[in-house]
Amino acid sequence: MTGLKLLALDTDDLGVVSAHMQDAVFKLSDVHWSSSDRTFSLAANRFDWAAAEGKRKGFERHRAALVFKRVSAVRSTGINRGRPDDVLSLLAVRFEQKGEGPDGTVELVLSGSGMIALDVECIEVALADIGGAWETASRPQHP
Repeated sequence: MTGLKLLALDTDDLGVVSAHMQDAVFKLSDVHWSSSDRTFSLAANRFDWAAAEGKRKGFERHRAALVFKRVSAVRSTGINRGRPDDVLSLLAVRFEQKGEGPDGTVELVLSGSGMIALDVECIEVALADIGGAWETASRPQHP
């Protein structure tokens, strides 16, 4: 699959984005938070799980941008922000609704007990490939 472009506006959509971003790797230097624009974005190398289906080798990664809009606050745990070149691995993107309305917290769950939490007024997320694919020899594995 090339040229992936997705928009998530609810939890079902966010589940699809999460599946495509599972095992994506990025550096803190690839993360940007703009409080004035209320956007949080990151550029990552996502593993192409759809292309890996049934393969034993010849896996692919794509450079991708993940953008969250309507973000009011950003928090993190288990991340050393003083080391912007550390490689982080994204395991899942989840949403915790606060009450009856559309607001809540989007959680970017990272390996090693790390997490980035985004307080949002609603789910509005875009995922798009921003570069070509390249081959990677290894397929991510989880215990």
